[in-house]
Amino acid sequence: MADAKVIPFDDDRSRGGGTQRPVRRRSPAGGRRMAEPAAAGEAVVSPLPGSQAGDGAADGAGAPPVQSAAAPVVNRASAAQGVSGGAGAADAAGAARDGRKAAEARPTAQERHGAAPGGWDRRIAGGLAFLRRRITGEYEVDEFGYDAELTDQVLMSMLRPMYQKYFRIDVKGIENIPSEGGALVVANHSGTLPLDGLMLQVAVHDNHPAGRHLRLLAADLVFMLPVVNELARKAGHTLACAEDAERLLQRGEVVGVMPEGFKGIGKPFGERYKLQRFGRGGFVSTALKAGVPIVPCSIVGAEEIYPMIGNAKTLARLLGIPYFPITPTFPWLGPLGAVPLPTKWTIQFGEPIATDGYPPEAVEDPMLMFNLTDQVREQIQHTLYRLLVQRRSVFF
Repeated sequence: MADAKVIPFDDDRSRGGGTQRPVRRRSPAGGRRMAEPAAAGEAVVSPLPGSQAGDGAADGAGAPPVQSAAAPVVNRASAAQGVSGGAGAADAAGAARDGRKAAEARPTAQERHGAAPGGWDRRIAGGLAFLRRRITGEYEVDEFGYDAELTDQVLMSMLRPMYQKYFRIDVKGIENIPSEGGALVVANHSGTLPLDGLMLQVAVHDNHPAGRHLRLLAADLVFMLPVVNELARKAGHTLACAEDAERLLQRGEVVGVMPEGFKGIGKPFGERYKLQRFGRGGFVSTALKAGVPIVPCSIVGAEEIYPMIGNAKTLARLLGIPYFPITPTFPWLGPLGAVPLPTKWTIQFGEPIATDGYPPEAVEDPMLMFNLTDQVREQIQHTLYRLLVQRRSVFF
């Protein structure tokens, strides 16, 4: 493998040409054409009960269309007005009851994940529709290669058992991520392998009340590995450079960054939960330019999944990787040694730090960059210490 070239997040060189992909839609014939966004003000019409909506359901998000709670109210009120010339109190009460019944009929989060009665029926129907769209090529990816449908239907479903059953992750402070608009989530990095980033992505996807998606910034090495490169793109990851991060934030995305990089993920077990250097404040500059809040995030439990007791540096150089970890089980037990320990995790999202109150020239102030970077780092570090004191055991 060629030597991995790690590009720091705060590098200001332009890399836009190598990290962007055109927005495209696969046509049924197998070719590709540019995806056209909906025109401004274009009305989106939902099918009314009794209409032929089979094709629309197959081309949607995978679940059968659920009638809006507001539709029966409007239609019944209009019908009552056409018959009697005005909506009576009894008709209005009946319409309100119908609206409540329609709202209760919507699938809950448990049903979407198959945990409630009727959830498996919805998942089977959605899976069949998903396969149809994949076979015919009727799906979209954005300019970074993000495939939202594949991520929701497949990748998150593959990671969810590890998230729920293996690491049993508790999430706190998810409401600190805004419901709309851009935000930059800054987290500590650890664990020898970057499982903490994947679990962080599932935590935001499954717990945020607005259903936000986390777009992670990754190092060059991720996009140099076969298979991993394509999966990372499909899952919404992109190169950890300022240009890509700014574009995502200006589009209103929630972006995740782990400024410690390989220094954090490859540190020895004796330095666990001690934050490494956060670079020169590149993530702060990006947040200031986009005017989005910074949400500090502390992850406890990832440090112990692969206790790194040594580093075969010579072998790492030969393989072109930043480090070659030696743990109590790897490489002694072979592939079995690559199984992470089932530690108990906690992910805490802290109070957001606003950046929209600073003037445009603030990004040129090195002292401000240093102060904000240090503020974020200290908030994450103190939260880590507090969570460590509160947890009962590494595994429970």
